Amino acid sequence: MVNEPAPDLSATLPAAAREVEDFVSTGGWDQPTQLFALVRTEELLSREPGLADRIDSAASLTPIAQDELPDGDLGDALAGIVWPDGVDGCALAQEIVVLPPEAEAELPSGEEDGELARRIAAEHPHRREARVVAAVLRDGTAACVLRLRGEAAGEGDEEIIEHPELAPNLVDALRATFQP
Repeated sequence: MVNEPAPDLSATLPAAAREVEDFVSTGGWDQPTQLFALVRTEELLSREPGLADRIDSAASLTPIAQDELPDGDLGDALAGIVWPDGVDGCALAQEIVVLPPEAEAELPSGEEDGELARRIAAEHPHRREARVVAAVLRDGTAACVLRLRGEAAGEGDEEIIEHPELAPNLVDALRATFQP
């Protein structure tokens, strides 16, 4: 039997980020921030064959939901995370408020003004609610997915945007969870 080469995880990371966003979106809106470990599906199935009927064996990476993050500052919570060797990456889903660029320029920028900026953004007439999923691998590769919440009650006009640089601060915080 010939061993097949390991999949290029960086090529499959965007699909894992979309899978996390799809999973979280099934629960609707107004959810807490959620953290996921990303592990190689093949290795997971070799350790836990009983999961074969519950996960997509064709996917290179499988997201595994983690315990709820503690209340408080997300940066502080992420700074306390250390992943075991069997974790190849992680993803975080967080609901955010998106403002037009001209409105963002008007927000206070000091760290002590963070709560004021959040309150102003939440009350801004042109705000859009969104969910961002940022995913990173141990090697630093990143992928992000952003779902803009529909403005109508039916929410049928939701828009999805994908780009690895959608959430640079969040990506950096997730990368730091893999640093010694």
